[in-house]
Amino acid sequence: MFRKVLVANRGEIAVRVMRACEELNVGTVAIYSEADKDSGHVRYADEAYNVGPARAADSYLDHEAVIEAARKADADAIHPGYGFLAENAEFASKVEAADGITWVGPSSEAMESLGEKTKARTIMTEADVPIVPGTTEPVTESEEVKSFGEEHGYPIAIKAEGGGGGRGMKVVWDESEVEDQLESAKREGEAYFDNDSVYLERYLEQPRHIEVQIVADHHGNVRHLGERDCSLQRRHQKVIEEGPSAALSDELREQIGEAARRGVAAADYTNAGTVEFLVEEDPDRDGPLGPETNFYFLEVNTRIQVEHCVTEEITGIDIVKRQLRVAAGEELDFEQDDVEIDGHAMEFRINAENAAEDFAPATGGTLETYDPPGGLGVRLDDALKQGDELVTDYDSMIAKLIVWGEDREECIDRSMRALREYEIGGIPTIIPFHRLMLTDEEFVASTHTTKYLDEEMDTSRIEEAQQQWGGDTGDGSSEDEESVEREFTVEVNGKRFEVELEEHGAPAIPAGDVDVGGAQASPPQPAGGDSTDSEEFAGDGETVDAEMQGTILSVEVEEGDEVAAGDVLVVLEAMKMENDIVASRGGTVSEIAVEENQSVDMGDVLVVLE
Repeated sequence: MFRKVLVANRGEIAVRVMRACEELNVGTVAIYSEADKDSGHVRYADEAYNVGPARAADSYLDHEAVIEAARKADADAIHPGYGFLAENAEFASKVEAADGITWVGPSSEAMESLGEKTKARTIMTEADVPIVPGTTEPVTESEEVKSFGEEHGYPIAIKAEGGGGGRGMKVVWDESEVEDQLESAKREGEAYFDNDSVYLERYLEQPRHIEVQIVADHHGNVRHLGERDCSLQRRHQKVIEEGPSAALSDELREQIGEAARRGVAAADYTNAGTVEFLVEEDPDRDGPLGPETNFYFLEVNTRIQVEHCVTEEITGIDIVKRQLRVAAGEELDFEQDDVEIDGHAMEFRINAENAAEDFAPATGGTLETYDPPGGLGVRLDDALKQGDELVTDYDSMIAKLIVWGEDREECIDRSMRALREYEIGGIPTIIPFHRLMLTDEEFVASTHTTKYLDEEMDTSRIEEAQQQWGGDTGDGSSEDEESVEREFTVEVNGKRFEVELEEHGAPAIPAGDVDVGGAQASPPQPAGGDSTDSEEFAGDGETVDAEMQGTILSVEVEEGDEVAAGDVLVVLEAMKMENDIVASRGGTVSEIAVEENQSVDMGDVLVVLE
């Protein structure tokens, strides 16, 4: 087993991995950006290293900085968690090539072959795994899309090879949309995944999203740990995950599980991963979907999943420990027949978002109250404590609530109890939305599909839930202006040491470096250092502001242009999705405050219209 593992991630997943390490008597190393210097994963680790500024590209995504931190810490393994570099085959290959450092994950070769969707489809076809009708070679011309539409019909999904979870996917509903959507999908692929290759699939209009957890070792053993139902999604992003799926018969469940095993075995895959499938829902079904139901391979996530906790709760298998043991060369210690599904579990992503405002993410704030639930069958994965400042530079998830019950009915009842107990004050969360869903007829009956939230649910019900259960969300401002916490971070060769001093009624800490015991340290700086500065704009025009933190992909207008209401002004990337920022009224573009590839915070001025 390893001596010391560097976790190349942040937040709750970093703490989750560190807990597994601690139980294996393995030392832990955190990395952090300037924005995360006070975050929970830094507190939890045995030691921590600063890897750069708030911008992820300059810190958590910096290959050399992460590997150098591992060398400084004398870590002999790197675990990537999920997100950031977890599915980056290039980074994995660099870790594999580094002397004395082991990559905790599948090989870079397997990641590359399964990460590129056209290669993955070819592998799955050869392994007799059903795939959605589509192309196995990249598509470059609009005529290829039109020919596909003539053969298979519309709608068509155009997908970036490096994408996933709806990122880099565009839907073509008829021939008139082909050119625009093809270019948009290629642009997203190039911008976010450095790969503009796209492929085509028949777009399933009413699917369920079923995924199978697998673990494979270096001795030829491949196990699946049952399935999770992730059909409750908003804009292709999962909101509530559960296992096992209440929509599948045992025969269909076994077919899907065995297909997942065949596929990863054919790819020579090792470590943990998830094989995702789309299952065609039958709106007229009476009872679970039978073995005649069509299901299709979607993709392989070559990493631990956010929702891996659901599988752990119903199987009793610690997936992260198995990741570490497999990476250390150990053989899996259980057979497929040993895997038993016990009860039912659900995971609720506790995001700092206001569901009543189109799930708008919080722009800041303090956890003035943080009192999580407990009791039988309740698990909480988080990295926070009361009084923490909310870090908004990366994503909106602050915790995961996982609830187990002997059956789905008890799981729902226990989840309601746990969500009622969960008190978070100072920031908005989607807890009211979760409470609403546990009383929703479609969800309770498990007849919902991936389109339910976006296309069918009455959004006024979400607004009512927010009003009823929203609680105190705060305004993001500090209530105690006279209390000053002097916290100095001393870094020696990048390693973190801290000196703390809290004073009440003290003057503000002066800017500039402070000498602490002969070492140079910097007082805390605001996050997001490369975002746009606040500026005063001339004239009395209407400002068009950023709706969320992100990066400017393109500016679609020039100064002096005449625009109409609904015209696209700027394309903003946030959470790896393109967002068109449009004019709310007509006017003349008098000023443009941003440029391509510039990072912006929510509320920053983008364009001024006269």
